[in-house]
Amino acid sequence: QVQLVESGGGLVQAGGSLGLSCAASGRTFNYYAMGWFRQAPGREREFVAAISGSAGTTPYADSAKGRFTISRDNAKNTMYLQMNSLKPEDTAVYYCAARSSSWPAYGPKEYDYWGQGTQVTVSS
Repeated sequence: QVQLVESGGGLVQAGGSLGLSCAASGRTFNYYAMGWFRQAPGREREFVAAISGSAGTTPYADSAKGRFTISRDNAKNTMYLQMNSLKPEDTAVYYCAARSSSWPAYGPKEYDYWGQGTQVTVSS
């Protein structure tokens, strides 16, 4: 079993920045593709960004591209999401996910492990 724990959420002003972290257990972390998803009240869980096991492939949702940066440090079993130029519409619970594959995917159904989520609130 892989366990994931997100941290770094909080309240920020529009235009500000916030960095999220996802700490993973297990020795196979470096082989797993990882992803960030978010879910706002009344909305479906949506893809934000993902990263391959080698960190060489990093797809982003259109809403995140140019503002968010995903990265990972396999030696620390940790994935990150740096969020800049935040907007009120970024407000959501952000989830870390892992997939039993080295290649990322876009759908939440394709990820096997999930963290508990961390709340990000962007005020106007």
